[in-house]
Amino acid sequence: MSTFNINPFSFAKRIKRPLILDGAMGSLLQQMGFEADDDIWMTRVNQKNPEIIIKIHRDYISAGADIITTNTFRTNPYSLKQKGISNYSKYVKKAVKLAKTAVGDMPVFIAGSNAPAEDCYQKQRTISKRELQLNHRNHIDLLIDSGVDFILNETHSHFDEIEIICKHCSRNKIPYVMSLYLDENLKLLSGESLSKALKFIWEHEPLAVGINCITLNDFSKVFKSVNIKSNWGFYLNCGSGKPTDADISCGVSPEFYAGVVKNYLQWQPSFIGSCCGSSPEHIKAIKRVLDEKYNG
Repeated sequence: MSTFNINPFSFAKRIKRPLILDGAMGSLLQQMGFEADDDIWMTRVNQKNPEIIIKIHRDYISAGADIITTNTFRTNPYSLKQKGISNYSKYVKKAVKLAKTAVGDMPVFIAGSNAPAEDCYQKQRTISKRELQLNHRNHIDLLIDSGVDFILNETHSHFDEIEIICKHCSRNKIPYVMSLYLDENLKLLSGESLSKALKFIWEHEPLAVGINCITLNDFSKVFKSVNIKSNWGFYLNCGSGKPTDADISCGVSPEFYAGVVKNYLQWQPSFIGSCCGSSPEHIKAIKRVLDEKYNG
């Protein structure tokens, strides 16, 4: 790993508190006036306005983030192919370079974002199994080769993709986190239960498991339905309306979100961040809660 050369969650145990993951990138760019693309989300901002991406990364670091996430949510080969772009390497390397520039010599981990090949909230997949395998293998490998500390597979809710990613990372000893998105019934969009998904994931030795982009209310139900053990974390949807809404604005204040975070500290999460609709102010609020809990 490029930053500390250690497992980030071993580092969390060393400092005896959860690591702070950053917050939203895409929805924050929306709020700044940048237009999202249906297929590649905010990928083009890396190329056209790199200084904005660097500033957002640095704002999150200043707010207290121990981990920043590359703006590679939609730099995967399949998504770029929909726009007639075959040189996905250029886009991945650029995003990682921006994150590394923002970090500099600071002790901050860089997570390489690897999202579902198609839309996160799409129940019926159209991509073939072969395309799915190549998409994730190539994207993950390039992120690692470009210098991220670990792969953050986020907002995943299809068991076939989870299988492909876990097997590839485990087989090739790639450090990774698997973070899941669940429907209102706490199932994957492909229909499997959270318990089944967790059992499979843990068999393939991730650094940690996570839950992201679900509502605060739905996350409270997760804790009533399953016992999450070992390294785990969460970064929840702070947007107004539904997670599937195209235009995302903040619907959960930093102070309220920090209060929710405080309620889950007793279960010893390994990392905590915030998702759609959030900003560096949410990360500042999380840091205040953690400072009060662990340094007060």
